[in-house]
Amino acid sequence: MTLFVTGGRVLLDSLAGYALARLRFPGRKLLFAGVIAVMAVPPVVLLIPKFLVLNQIGIYDTYSAMILPLLADAGGIFIMKQFFESIPISVEEAARIDGAGPFQMYWSVVLPMAKPALITLTILSFQGSWNEFTNVLVSVQNPNLYTLPRGLADLVSGGNEGVEK
Repeated sequence: MTLFVTGGRVLLDSLAGYALARLRFPGRKLLFAGVIAVMAVPPVVLLIPKFLVLNQIGIYDTYSAMILPLLADAGGIFIMKQFFESIPISVEEAARIDGAGPFQMYWSVVLPMAKPALITLTILSFQGSWNEFTNVLVSVQNPNLYTLPRGLADLVSGGNEGVEK
């Protein structure tokens, strides 16, 4: 689970950060304000809606329920956007003159220059998803799907004593 979440977060957060930093489209500032607003919401407020959505779309108690809600992170988008804005636009203009499209500029030119931000995001994502407890608490009930923090909490609390594994 941790590897899928980390890989997905690094890819999606860097794509979203690049789009917010470099691509000009209507509503870009409003979208970034939404990202900042999401960072202000305490995660515990979203536990019940998260459970209801996972149950409604039919992925409750699966690996997908543990991974999908964690794939994009507002903090990661913010970090990547701020880093991409620090890269000079002249580098992308040179790539554009050479015939690169927006995705090719992102993948071949800007992303290799963003290694410090990518490493930071990878470390934060790995650590955050490895220690994730609340998402697993509301997304799975099967003890075979528990992550280490959820299993330890269950062990300490004495839960699932009669459950066969």
